[in-house]
Parts: sequence; C-alpha cells; structure tokens
Amino acid sequence: MALAARSALALATTTALLTVLPTAMPPGRAQGGGVTITSYGHSALLIQGGGARVLLNPFRAVGCAAGLAEPRVGADVILASSTLRDEGADVASGRMLVKPGSYRVAGLQIEGIAAPHDRVGGKRFGLSTLWRWKQGGLDFAHLGGTAGSISPSDKVLLGRPDVLIIGVGGGAKVYTGKEAAEVVRALEPRRVIPVQFRSAPPSEGCDVGSAEPFLQAMAGTTVRRGGRTLSLVPPLGDTMVIELMR
Repeated sequence: MALAARSALALATTTALLTVLPTAMPPGRAQGGGVTITSYGHSALLIQGGGARVLLNPFRAVGCAAGLAEPRVGADVILASSTLRDEGADVASGRMLVKPGSYRVAGLQIEGIAAPHDRVGGKRFGLSTLWRWKQGGLDFAHLGGTAGSISPSDKVLLGRPDVLIIGVGGGAKVYTGKEAAEVVRALEPRRVIPVQFRSAPPSEGCDVGSAEPFLQAMAGTTVRRGGRTLSLVPPLGDTMVIELMR
C-alpha cells in the first residue's frame, strides 16, 4: 500500500476511535462517586448520588418547622430519626425506614442504631434511630434527631464517617452546640453538616436556637457558609470542614 494511502487509513482509524471513546472524567465521577445534597431546612436533606436518592427526616410544617416548605419529594429510601411530625412525617414518597436494623435498599447497605431521643434515657421522647450508610463513595452518619450521649458501642458502630449530619440547635431533643461539638470531636468526621437549628428568631413554642453556639464550640474549624445545595466528591481529605447549609 502506498505511503499516502497508509497515512490516510491511519488518520481515519484514529478519528473513528476518538469519536467513540468517552471523554476522560475526574476519578471520583468516573467511578460513580460523589453526591449532591439539597437542604429543605430543619433536618430534612435529600442526598442524590451513587444511583440512589436518600431523603432524611421529612417534616410537617409545624412546631420548629413552621413556615418551611414540606419536602414533598420522591426518594428511593427515607431515613427518619423517629415518627414525630417534625422528623418522620409521611409527606414524601419512597420506602421509609425508622426502626433500628440492617437494610438493603436501592443498592445501599443501611444500618440503623437505637439511641435515646432525649437526655433522660428516652423517658420523655422515647428512642430515636441513628443511621449509617455508604453512598457515592462516601460514608454517612445521620444523627439529626437525638440529644442522647454517644456510647462507646455507638462510636464503634458509627465508625469515622466522611459526612456527619448532626442536630446543633439545642432544646429538649436536639444537641446543644457544646454537646454536638463533643460528639463531632469523638467521631472525627471529614465533613460536618449541622441541622436542626434556626436562622431566624424561633417561633412561639420552639426551643431550638441558632447554630452559632456550635460554631463557637468548634472554634478553629473551617466553616463554609453555603446555600441550599452542596456537592461532595471523594476523597475529602483529612481536614475537618463544617458545611453550614441554609
């Protein structure tokens, strides 16, 4: 075959391969890693990634959630801290899990751990459920509805999460800023998403306050003040960052 003909054939073959080969992607995205998190306020978050949609703590717009838009969205699985109306309301579509146990849903391995909802061993508000699962290449722990202390066995079961979701606003069934900071230091997550706090003055009958006492108790930790959405792609590194969402 003439040199010109061989060159033309090689060029055509290369062009065809470039047409069908996928564009290179960052390692996290190429492996299906990473999530997008949407906040609905209170302790309701929608986490999308890894082929699944996980909704946390859907609420009725009552009590401390009054004035917020209820998260009437669809999800593969709903992880609720309890069946109380402000953290386990039947307003969204999807399989709701609220009891402790081991579950396999939408390709996710999910572990629920029983814990006191209040500071008196559950005598006032009963038990809540702490949740742990892996999604989009990230290990999550959801402590959005408890004021109970973390026992040594709880710490072992929760491990060191990449992302910790934790209530910080105080009140009868939510950690105070100081209590939340103690839990964060015990678990050493890479990212902390505070929930269950008020940005505006609390409504009548609401005992939840702002996130500022928590941020003060975590002085020296990087704080990123964002909006309603957040994207996280592994690896997150070892430096702790507080992601304050609206």
